[in-house]
Amino acid sequence: MRVVAVLAAAVLLCAPPGRADAGRLVWPLRPPPAVTRAFDAPSPDWHRGHRGADLAGAADQPVYAAGAATVVFAGTLAGRPVVSLAHPGGLRTSYEPVEAVVRVGQQVDASTVLGRLLPGHAGCPAAACLHRGAMWGPASRADYVDPLGLLASTPVRLKPLAR
Repeated sequence: MRVVAVLAAAVLLCAPPGRADAGRLVWPLRPPPAVTRAFDAPSPDWHRGHRGADLAGAADQPVYAAGAATVVFAGTLAGRPVVSLAHPGGLRTSYEPVEAVVRVGQQVDASTVLGRLLPGHAGCPAAACLHRGAMWGPASRADYVDPLGLLASTPVRLKPLAR
């Protein structure tokens, strides 16, 4: 058993360094904004919570795609203007209130402007706030995730395995 552990350690020490940022996302507002309300996962999914993060911005500020994706919705949902993107690997991100300049089916990347930020987000302490949500998995059983944890600028911390 000890020989296996030593061999595993040697392989890990000789391996090239990994890139934790590969496939991670960027801020949709630039420069990186203040977070006015953090993610608060509902448990179970239909209970109260905050299914995204609110980011302080300015009215009419451009909102960018957070990474490579396909626009799957750009319009009004429940009276609010929303843009929703499908990223590779089953991640979906949403942005509101955003007046869209993109169309459904359009391919976007981190340099693509999705639209302009509108004022009027309830509970926003700034002139305007962008609500950014994120979900993994198919729409019928997707899990809400913290969109801030998906950012390339968020440090990755590995925890030891419990014995």
